[in-house]
Amino acid sequence: MNYIKLGNSELNVSRICMGCMGFGNAQTGQHSWTVDEALTREIIKYGLEQGINFYDTAIAYQNGTSEQYVGKALRDFAKRDDYVIATKFLPRSQEELDTNVSGQKHIENSLNQSLSNLGMDYVDLYIYHMWDYHTPIEEIMEGLDVVVKAGKVRYIGISNCFAWQLAKANFYAREHGLAEFVSVQGHYNLIAREEEREMASFCYDQNIAMTPYSALAGGRLSRHPGETTKRLEQDTYAKFKYDATLEADGKIIARVEELAEKYGVSMTEISLAWLLTKVTSPVVGATKLSHVDGIVRAVDLLLSEQDICYLEELYIPHALAGVMAQNGKQKSGNVV
Repeated sequence: MNYIKLGNSELNVSRICMGCMGFGNAQTGQHSWTVDEALTREIIKYGLEQGINFYDTAIAYQNGTSEQYVGKALRDFAKRDDYVIATKFLPRSQEELDTNVSGQKHIENSLNQSLSNLGMDYVDLYIYHMWDYHTPIEEIMEGLDVVVKAGKVRYIGISNCFAWQLAKANFYAREHGLAEFVSVQGHYNLIAREEEREMASFCYDQNIAMTPYSALAGGRLSRHPGETTKRLEQDTYAKFKYDATLEADGKIIARVEELAEKYGVSMTEISLAWLLTKVTSPVVGATKLSHVDGIVRAVDLLLSEQDICYLEELYIPHALAGVMAQNGKQKSGNVV
């Protein structure tokens, strides 16, 4: 495993971040395909043994059970200084808005609940899960700075935002001597490259780490045509993101398959090796021990410039989907 500094922080993270959305009680929360605590522990233990020291979860994943499973496994299998844990908080709920809970208080409450779930005194990276159009960014940045200064958070990151929003937030923080976002977690992979329009260049200029989610497009970039999994069948959110572009994406996936056969490696390795030429540490989920092997091997696979161009040349612009599609409407003033 190779390691790298996370943007403008002092955190040394593995080139692969283990995404923990697939861990948690399948009977509660958004997803029905998540794995139980016993398998979660096996996967995390194996990931640690393979050198993965960076783990990403969220308070929203399976109603906090992802945080609970992940926190206990990390506490049992590693020393606190040997791993980097990231978790995320959501925008204020409608109930909080109705009862005038401030942005700062919301952050404090969310973080305390996450720390309780994780069984930890602090998190290394606390991520603003998605832009809250009902809360001024000044409140968010000031609230995050408070928890950093309190020692409950080492660094802060952001997810699901536009480049102008990241710039606005960090420049406000810089002007007022507050903690700045050191990383951004957006939707970015070989068949979803809209982050290259503005976000990638801004992050390169400001040394902000890109740690994209959906690195394998919900398994689409790691499976041969016709292969299926429980997640591919049941992940309705991923279907929403990718089904509209099946034909165009399929041509790119075929090239991933072609290069995998050429080099005698998995499609996972090809897809991640490409992404690793673009970003700091992609967030990659694993719901089987064998998944860990593939994502770790990708770190050592070097693609030629010709390979990279071959994988990229068929890409066509994609409409924003999911959270970012909704955010795209809100940023124009049409709050939905």
